[in-house]
Amino acid sequence: MSDADGAQGAEIEEELPDALDGERLDRIVSMLDGCSRSVASQLIEDRSVRVDGRVVTQRSFRVATGMRIAFSGTVEAEVVMLPDPEVPFDVLYSDDDIIVVNKPPGVVVHPGAGRPDKTLANGLLARFPEIAGVGEEIRPGIVHRLDADTSGLLVVARSVAAYPVLVDAMSAHLVERVYAALVDGLVIDDRGVVDAPIGRASKQRTKMAVTNDGRWARTHYEVVERDHRSKVTWLRCELETGRTHQIRVHLAAIGHPVLGDTVYGPRTGSREIDRVALHAHRLGLRHPVTGEELEFEAPLPDDMVAARTALFS
Repeated sequence: MSDADGAQGAEIEEELPDALDGERLDRIVSMLDGCSRSVASQLIEDRSVRVDGRVVTQRSFRVATGMRIAFSGTVEAEVVMLPDPEVPFDVLYSDDDIIVVNKPPGVVVHPGAGRPDKTLANGLLARFPEIAGVGEEIRPGIVHRLDADTSGLLVVARSVAAYPVLVDAMSAHLVERVYAALVDGLVIDDRGVVDAPIGRASKQRTKMAVTNDGRWARTHYEVVERDHRSKVTWLRCELETGRTHQIRVHLAAIGHPVLGDTVYGPRTGSREIDRVALHAHRLGLRHPVTGEELEFEAPLPDDMVAARTALFS
């Protein structure tokens, strides 16, 4: 998962006692800071944690007695997870272990800084209360995310047995995730790959950027259609990795920002669509318990259909 939620706090520096010898670094950071394991993992992946003065980016790194751990702490808001039956989303599939949902645009996946409720996680708790004990308390069952503006498919762990298997599959890039994107400009090559590391932008930490010291990231794209009149391209994008804002950052980096993306594209946005024109329309995975190969597709939402109709004529 990505995006560490929480504000920057005081600098933390501790020498590891004998009792913590051999523990994982993400657990140590979580214990010292009082943050969740996912936030601790993101701090590590963002190159924010130093061990004996050296940056360590492996959350599974095993610490030893006497090592000095240093990082800027986070301040997480207290969030009480409550079920909310009013949160909109469609369930495409469910069994005892997984749930596959189609998330509409505008819905945040789970609570975080500035959004304590009315998230997909709250909606899931209302329909599937058993996920309260799966994974992290404020991210019940959540194993990957979509930006609030991005619509489309997500798989959610419904059982304790399924959760770690899905998390590992995501980490190992074994889940197929294909997106439809409307982008600015005429993409010249019929298909291509953007292979560029992504990390936090140096001047604006809420944004991501292609950076030399970022994490490896690769996005495959294929042109579905071009419109020379409107100078817009319809792309099929497939993630090989899953970094925060990956498709948006990569496409902006090659000069073709996603329409409606006022963060990585023009601040004026798009007349045809009032959000990022990105939809996770295909998801393929091996069932975490049965091993069955599963494939799901979600049709384009109405606003993207309308934008495509307006632009491609």
